[in-house]
Amino acid sequence: MPKIGVLALQGDFREHAAALASGGAEPVVVRRPGELAGLDGLVIPGGESTAIDKLARAFGVADPLRRMIREGLPVYGSCAGMILLADTVADPATDRAGNPQQTFGGIDMVVRRNAFGRQVDSFETDLDFAELDRLPGVPDGGRADPVHAVFIRAPWVEGVGPGVEVLASVEVAGRTDPGAGRGVARIVAVRSGMLLATSFHPEVTGERRIHQLFIQMIRGEA
Repeated sequence: MPKIGVLALQGDFREHAAALASGGAEPVVVRRPGELAGLDGLVIPGGESTAIDKLARAFGVADPLRRMIREGLPVYGSCAGMILLADTVADPATDRAGNPQQTFGGIDMVVRRNAFGRQVDSFETDLDFAELDRLPGVPDGGRADPVHAVFIRAPWVEGVGPGVEVLASVEVAGRTDPGAGRGVARIVAVRSGMLLATSFHPEVTGERRIHQLFIQMIRGEA
């Protein structure tokens, strides 16, 4: 049974812990550096990326987590977690001194915060998600059912490096999209080696296949 931490500084970490447990993993709440020891993987939940950044530094978690990501720790980030796994934030928040927010990094991508709009612009849609076709229960050569995705003040990915696989995209026609026009496909899920990120929240809809994929990545089965 893989031991998977859930960064529990802020955000919907309880929902992620429940999703991991349902997939056969042992979830571990992580708030302090010592709680990172012995983990097989880590989930960074949705919430406020700026708050998680500040609290991670205040609790002393940020630097060891960056080091563990560089050393190959499998990590899945949803929504705010996607922002925190990005090497570059297109529109970083700044503190009172003008210092930009920090990320843990690891995925060669550019992410834009709150790209789909404010809370009132939240929406749900069905997405084709690459790699789910390989999960147990999908016949050889068959296709997995679409993922029902919930976007809440969600980021999107504006660009990826050569080592990043795009897993899902969504059309932005009819939604807030400054300068991009209508009908543009925006990247909302990526994988880079042992790092996985989605801009939506599978943990809040009962969708368990994303966590299942992450567990299989940790086990070396995906």
